[in-house]
Amino acid sequence: MLIKCYGAAPQGIDAVVVRIEVHAVPGFEFTLVGLPDNAVKESHERIIAALTVNGYNKPRHTLTINMAPADIKKEGSSYDLPLAIGMLAAEEEVKTAMLEQYMIMGELSLDGSLQPIQGVLPIALSARQAGFKGIILPLQNAREAAVVDGIEVYGLSHLQDVIRLLNGIQTFPPVQVDTQAEFAMHAFSADLDFSDVRGQENVRRAMEVAAAGGHNMLMVGPPGAGKSMLAKRLPSILPPLTLEEALETTKIYSVAGMMAGRKEQNGVNSALIVQRPFRSPHHTVTDVALVGGGTNPQPGEISLAHNGVLFLDELPEYKRTALEVMRQPLEDRHISITRTKMRVNYPAGFMLVAAMNPCPCGHYGENNPVHPCTCTASQIHRYISRISGPLLDRIDIQCDIQPVPYSLLKDDCPSENSATIRARVIRARSIQQERFSAYNQTTKSPIHCNAQMTPKLVRTYCQLDAEGDRLLAYSMDKLGLSARAYDRILKVARTIADLAGAQHIASKHLMEAISYRNIDRSDWLG
Repeated sequence: MLIKCYGAAPQGIDAVVVRIEVHAVPGFEFTLVGLPDNAVKESHERIIAALTVNGYNKPRHTLTINMAPADIKKEGSSYDLPLAIGMLAAEEEVKTAMLEQYMIMGELSLDGSLQPIQGVLPIALSARQAGFKGIILPLQNAREAAVVDGIEVYGLSHLQDVIRLLNGIQTFPPVQVDTQAEFAMHAFSADLDFSDVRGQENVRRAMEVAAAGGHNMLMVGPPGAGKSMLAKRLPSILPPLTLEEALETTKIYSVAGMMAGRKEQNGVNSALIVQRPFRSPHHTVTDVALVGGGTNPQPGEISLAHNGVLFLDELPEYKRTALEVMRQPLEDRHISITRTKMRVNYPAGFMLVAAMNPCPCGHYGENNPVHPCTCTASQIHRYISRISGPLLDRIDIQCDIQPVPYSLLKDDCPSENSATIRARVIRARSIQQERFSAYNQTTKSPIHCNAQMTPKLVRTYCQLDAEGDRLLAYSMDKLGLSARAYDRILKVARTIADLAGAQHIASKHLMEAISYRNIDRSDWLG
């Protein structure tokens, strides 16, 4: 007897359908093939324990199980349930009518209860794309899978429930999620607001420009000046995620196993990531944890920050190797991880926001008699040299931040709130969307904001008049800027013009963009 049931194997942020073939002949042996890892091989012991605890006999046949396609590695315990159902069907304990129509995934406890698994959203999407009627999986994963329209999602809590469903003994209602309603409910909610910020008008403006164009940003200032406070409020002025971006972001968190049990304020399991991510890894983060990878590749912090913000506080304290591996994803907006028998791609379209002190003690240039700088020139040079020039070149906006005076701290007059700033950012982004709409129709790598412009698009949309050309030529010569910095200045100037609703880049827009190259203009680097 040959039984077929179906699961899926996550590959990057997508999934490939896995056909589980169970061949039964007289005997008492068990063979599992199809490139399973150790966790999949161990499933036999978990399955036998779960079956016997629930009153089923051990298999009375020699079972040969093939997991096809055999050239794709099958990893993890999520194949326990389809393997168990396949074995029961081979023993004629489960009817086979529904096995061709439904994808089945889940981990089994020894008592037969189902445990949540990773990568459910990509699995559900692959089930719909492959034409399956629905998917059966653990209850904790059901809302995440139900985000996908067009398939039935059964979230069950025990092996016995799955058997009753497949045998037609008991009916269960499919789990349903109103994706549009859930998306709309939380799209504009934010816990932190720019109205909490006192002073720092220059940095607030720089952040508005960064948000409007999707530009990377570096803040340099002494401890306590508000660098972290400002960075944490940046997502509140970014445009809300589109539904497509929300699904893409949720796929990454699903593959990373960060969706099951995720709660919203009302206590209901979250089915979607509806707010732009904000990731702030500690400076002890490893290269793999930052960019992704490992023996069994997983997305790193740069992918978890996709469509959102990656905040690196105390930038020089990060290992230089960890920072350098970010250079390629900053340009390409994705990371490719290659292993001996596999290659996966993870999206990495994030805004980099970094913060640092101007010197090891943090008080260089502060002119504060209470906290004078105690660092020598060589100490400052060693501190700054931890950040490479090529990485600094990829940061569009560099600005100084100074402590807020007491007179502003005690001021009760509210600052401009995030909603007002975000409205201007959204208007600027809509201008950019219209500008790049024709280009996006003819490319596989669409552009959503000015920071993503190619050199060809920069030449097309960032043209300067004669005065602007002279100003930029003088600045390039005076500051010794690189060709990459030249492109960055033009992109930032284009964003400033968009915020002003200007069709062309004027000299005042260009001057503001140049002013955001603070590190290039400073003698601080020696």
